Amino acid sequence: MIKRTSKSQIDKILSENEEWNILDIGCGFNANQYASTICDILDLKEYYSDRKFVKLDGEKLPFNDKEFDFVIASHVLEHVQNPTNFLNEISRVAKQGYIEVPTKLEDNLVFENKKAHLWQLTFDDINHIINITKKIQYFEPILTVSTVKKLHNYFRDSLVIELHWQDSIEFKLIENANLVDNFSNINLLKKYFSKKLRMLFKNN
Repeated sequence: MIKRTSKSQIDKILSENEEWNILDIGCGFNANQYASTICDILDLKEYYSDRKFVKLDGEKLPFNDKEFDFVIASHVLEHVQNPTNFLNEISRVAKQGYIEVPTKLEDNLVFENKKAHLWQLTFDDINHIINITKKIQYFEPILTVSTVKKLHNYFRDSLVIELHWQDSIEFKLIENANLVDNFSNINLLKKYFSKKLRMLFKNN
């Protein structure tokens, strides 16, 4: 079963279950405070000297079945080469977990996402399933990562998908998503939003 949640709700659950064995995968230098084990393709053993660190080599996670009570995968799924394998693996090694990904809107807004992200995701609230399609750049990006993170304070629901799964992860990989024409007025939108954002952050 998988459903929408929020990071604050997940942190509350984790804080109330201190005995849980918690894995944070692909987090880089931003591991969740409640994670007892960190796994990443980067060698961050010295950075996480106070916690167990495991370097990931290959697609198979180096953990036993249901070794963890909870696994966190925040802004990882959109990067992986094989999303099917990744979702199967995290559901294999943990009993439940949290997945956070950008919405299509945020994915298109941010410069750094244009080449770094391979997949875009939506969530079907009726059938409780993640739909995965190859990345489509609908318009040219206009924001940096640091800027869009500030926008999370105001528009998080529009920019981030936050999901809590238990027992299994229902998903569908859609191979042939329909392509659309780029927005013809994106230059006007870019100038408009750039001006509005400058004014917003200048006043804060």
